[in-house]
Amino acid sequence: MSLDAPSRPAEVAAGTAAAAEAAATGSRRAARRARRTESSRGFTSAHDLRRPRVLWTRRLVNALVLVGLVVVALGPLLWLAKAAITPTQDTLRNPMAFFPNGTDWANLKTAWVDLDLGLYFVNTVVIALGSWLTQMVVATTGGYVLAIVRPRYGRVLYGLVLATLFVPTVVLLVPLYLTVLDVPFVHVSLLNTFWGAFLPAGASAFNVVLVKRFLDNLPREIIEAARVDGAGPFRLFVSIVLPMSRPILGVVSVFAVLAAWKDFLWPLLVLPDPLMQPLSVRLPTLAPKTELDVFLAALLLSTAVPIVFFLVFSRFFLRGGGLGGAVKG
Repeated sequence: MSLDAPSRPAEVAAGTAAAAEAAATGSRRAARRARRTESSRGFTSAHDLRRPRVLWTRRLVNALVLVGLVVVALGPLLWLAKAAITPTQDTLRNPMAFFPNGTDWANLKTAWVDLDLGLYFVNTVVIALGSWLTQMVVATTGGYVLAIVRPRYGRVLYGLVLATLFVPTVVLLVPLYLTVLDVPFVHVSLLNTFWGAFLPAGASAFNVVLVKRFLDNLPREIIEAARVDGAGPFRLFVSIVLPMSRPILGVVSVFAVLAAWKDFLWPLLVLPDPLMQPLSVRLPTLAPKTELDVFLAALLLSTAVPIVFFLVFSRFFLRGGGLGGAVKG
């Protein structure tokens, strides 16, 4: 009896551990089954999907929907690419024909050289980069103050920021123009300068709200740990919050650059000098006195840049692992 007594608690413990492991295994299997059941919910049940007719019908419908979305989304861009290297007569006679009389790649060079697209392209890049920088500074600092610093008047300030979203942009054109025409306190005119074209873009309440809502969901444990370690507001913002905010910074960057690239009304007002105007303003002015194929080639060149920017940099900014920079020592 004395020899068997010590082994009984070990046997009981081993049995308890085995039971716990079996329960954990069963719970994991149940969770996997639940996920499979949840993912299989739709118009057709799992039983119907086993039927070949239902399965192939579903695949056919999915393929047709995908092709339709591709045609609707990419159709105009593909037609523009085709028309840009097609002679004018072919485009006017058979706009949907696929190169009836060959291609004319010289349209791209003619549009770039004769229309002086290089100058307007540089103007557009300067305005887009300036708009991006001002919006990033205002959005990140504003969202950081409202979400992380949280001053006593933060709710009032956030309410005022939200209230500006209900003001139509057209209503702000006259006050903004008068402000740019004579900047308060310094009394300097920003008319016909790139500063006047991109500085007002920084006052984007939408970006501030977007960044603020993202920062509200950051793990507070990391922020509190940084404060305990002695990180001040500036160090916390630069070393902790910004590395954790790479996904939302990518979203704001894409929105800012694309919005500045296609903006027409505001650059038209503050940049009356043709040598200072971007592509979005200058191309409609050149359209009446430009050959159709050359003008379409110019449109293609001006459209290709934001498309390439979105395809390249959106994956770089929006990929996962946004918290990696803050967790690493």
